[in-house]
Amino acid sequence: MTNDATPHSHGPRMHFHKLAPEVQKAMYGLEMAARKGLDPTLIELVKIRASQLNHCAFCIDMHIKDARKAGMTEERIYLLNAWEEAAGYYTEKEQAAIALTEAVTVLTDGFVPDAVYDRAAAQFEEQELAQLIALITTINAWNRIGVTTRMTPGLYEA
Repeated sequence: MTNDATPHSHGPRMHFHKLAPEVQKAMYGLEMAARKGLDPTLIELVKIRASQLNHCAFCIDMHIKDARKAGMTEERIYLLNAWEEAAGYYTEKEQAAIALTEAVTVLTDGFVPDAVYDRAAAQFEEQELAQLIALITTINAWNRIGVTTRMTPGLYEA
């Protein structure tokens, strides 16, 4: 909904992946590189949370389906939007990753606060932290493509 409560059209604006196949291929390569060494559940938590913040319906749908397929519980999926209130459902490491995801995605005040970065650095080895930052960056790029081109949610099958 826009500010004047008028719904906007959610049909796709373009088929980005067909029109920019080289970019699609490069993004997929970046995606595969960013995932290396990271826990599959953590990957989906990061992707869902960034997609929620970016309002990317296509990616929310996709990553919730992937999370379910990977065995994530419904409670963990449903409560992710309020993870700080439901901290008991997420490990310390997952909480640090989600906090970093939020900070990188939103960039409040134009930077990632030291406390958020330090929390993540305390939970992840340096190489794994670099991978996590790459993963967060990648899902944010995917979200921006999805939101801008209005990719249609519901069509993805895990």
